[in-house]
Amino acid sequence: MVIEPRVRMVDGQMDFQDVVRRRRMVRNFEDRPLAREIVDRILTNGLRAPSAGFTQGWAFLVLEGREETERFWDASFSSPEARASFRWQGLFSAPLLIVSLSHKDAYLDRYAEPDKGFTDRSESHWPVPYWDVDAGFASLLMLLTAVDAELGALFFGVFKVDRFRDAFGVPDAYMPVGALAIGYPLPDDPSPSLARGRRALDAVVHRGRW
Repeated sequence: MVIEPRVRMVDGQMDFQDVVRRRRMVRNFEDRPLAREIVDRILTNGLRAPSAGFTQGWAFLVLEGREETERFWDASFSSPEARASFRWQGLFSAPLLIVSLSHKDAYLDRYAEPDKGFTDRSESHWPVPYWDVDAGFASLLMLLTAVDAELGALFFGVFKVDRFRDAFGVPDAYMPVGALAIGYPLPDDPSPSLARGRRALDAVVHRGRW
């Protein structure tokens, strides 16, 4: 188990640099519910994310407690055997799951309005799908809020999209960009991908030109 350096607190809140430094993907949780005010703070901070045209075309499916989260996990695995062979069984104990969904049509509609200048809803105006980008921004803010609350969090993909839609009645217009598992962390087995190491600043930053 890694021992984190001492955390600096300002007016009862974690210093922002400590939030960033302590952020890691957690895959093992206590089976302990979260207080309503913590859940609401996480969700409210997600709404502070930037969005193109202030469209705010995201939606969040919030699943709390074993009954609701079990429906998600059942939809995420093709069989009980596949779930039983999953490496991180402690992930299933997370008391809170938040699925971030993007809504492409909201952006196409918004940018066809007079103040944005497009005359149609063509996706060709969008070299990057900002509906997904903005949902990712919101997810990161929620993840960092969980760290600030001294919780653990994991962001992961939703790969069985049709099963997910069927389980929760999600409209076709909304695409799950990813999900957050949040709860009180327990020591876990880190991902072997971490052995790759964090890339150095000079390896990724190009100042002035490439």
